[in-house]
Amino acid sequence: MAVRPAWEVRENEGVTRWFEFRLAFADGARVDALALVGGGCVCVEEVRAQPALSLDDLAVLADWIEESVAEACGTGPGPGTGTGPGGRGSEGRRARSAWPRGAEGRLLVAREYRAAQRDGVDPVLAVMGATGHSRRTSLRLIGQARDEGLLSPRRARR
Repeated sequence: MAVRPAWEVRENEGVTRWFEFRLAFADGARVDALALVGGGCVCVEEVRAQPALSLDDLAVLADWIEESVAEACGTGPGPGTGTGPGGRGSEGRRARSAWPRGAEGRLLVAREYRAAQRDGVDPVLAVMGATGHSRRTSLRLIGQARDEGLLSPRRARR
């Protein structure tokens, strides 16, 4: 496993960084990736794998890349103030607000989701911002709110 900075661009007060990742396995399998860190997020720009990865493997790779970027930078992605790409200084990967668990949390997720829809913004990003969780976790929370009937079903069932 290797993570190394590829290049960085400074613009005004922001910094955008690219990192190269290489994951090599004993059986000869290999994954190379290029990820961008900037604007409060981590974006995977390119992935090359031998042999090819399944969609589940790509999801695991995305989580691994996010964690590795946080370690390489000494901080996690996300908006804030301080040092590091996410501007969080020494606070660590993410500074999450206290978000209630259980039914109360799902109710708040549903409210945030509907408010974002009403305002014409991406509801998943709104839930991510409110909870401080990753896209995957936010989608899971939205799904749980749907299952409880707090949000309309995603697709009409036949």
